[in-house]
Amino acid sequence: MALKLYHCKGARSVRPLWTLEEMGLEYELESMPFPPRFMREGYTDLNPIGTVPYFVDGAVEMTESAAISQYLAERYGPTDIAVAPTDDEYGAYLNWIHRSDATFTFPQTILLRYTQLEPEERRLKQAADDYTQWFFSRLKAVERAMDGNEYLCAGRFTVADICVGYALALADSLGLRPGFKPNTEAYLKRLEERPAFQRAMKL
Repeated sequence: MALKLYHCKGARSVRPLWTLEEMGLEYELESMPFPPRFMREGYTDLNPIGTVPYFVDGAVEMTESAAISQYLAERYGPTDIAVAPTDDEYGAYLNWIHRSDATFTFPQTILLRYTQLEPEERRLKQAADDYTQWFFSRLKAVERAMDGNEYLCAGRFTVADICVGYALALADSLGLRPGFKPNTEAYLKRLEERPAFQRAMKL
């Protein structure tokens, strides 16, 4: 069975989609309106939690964007975008991958919910403001990591950059980019120049 990714434009499914494009793998893509649990008939029969992405590789079913990206690099490598367990930078690589969602994307989902997705009467400015501050506080790690470096770890572009790069692109879509520090802004610009990033963001 071919690799299949269920995707919504601009959603966290961009991470595995970008990974697929970087690796040049063949895959089937189903693009859906957001949120798919309401907009795509039968989606919760496939993915009971109703989130996006949903990824299938034969008997393998996955729903976590960063994990899917890591899986693709390790399962379908060798590829330079993976970092091996024997590499001294492996710990940093894993930390950035997991940080990308747990630390960077999470507060943005709160901001998105309480400024756009909830009905007007349920929107909470205080929650949006607090989690915006949370995001910028955590973003200091990227600014520091980009001091004299082009990428996050291992001296090259890796899945870690895909995972964190999506969080920065999401921040841009939420109007947070003016708050980026110089190193972070230059880093996102480098990522935006990658053809695979451009293709993933368009699909």
